[in-house]
Amino acid sequence: MNNMLIEGKTFLLGEEVNTDINCSSKYLPGKDSEYVSTVAFNKLEPSFAQGVIANGGGILVAGKNFGINSSREQAIHVLHLMNIKCILAPSFGRQFFRNAINNGLPIIECDTSDIQAGENLKVDLQLGQVISKAHEIPFTPLPQEILKIIQMGGLINFITKHPDWNFAA
Repeated sequence: MNNMLIEGKTFLLGEEVNTDINCSSKYLPGKDSEYVSTVAFNKLEPSFAQGVIANGGGILVAGKNFGINSSREQAIHVLHLMNIKCILAPSFGRQFFRNAINNGLPIIECDTSDIQAGENLKVDLQLGQVISKAHEIPFTPLPQEILKIIQMGGLINFITKHPDWNFAA
């Protein structure tokens, strides 16, 4: 992530995607996150993860309530292993949203209805814009404090460097 600008190809999922089912070794006993990252979301779309990985990762675009009922941080680790750079959706499960921020994964609430699979997007986290050749989609930028946590790779990294919670540093 360079200067809070993220670029990548889009990979689409639908609405109400529960990442506990699609990104959890809970349903694959004995399998670790690295393995799960190669089969994530296959119940929704066969070979989804393989397509993302083969393209070097990208931007995940979903419908409303992405990550609903998802309390496992493992889902975020799996998405990192798939090289998902950012997630765009109209809304997210609250626990998933916090886990994403705490683990340094940018997560943006915006209208995704006009975004097509395979589009190349630029997401400007500071300006609050998703930009493609076809359109610009505005979103409310995340607060500077959250952007700082994301920029540092997550909450643990931030607290380690700034135990006084000094966001200006």
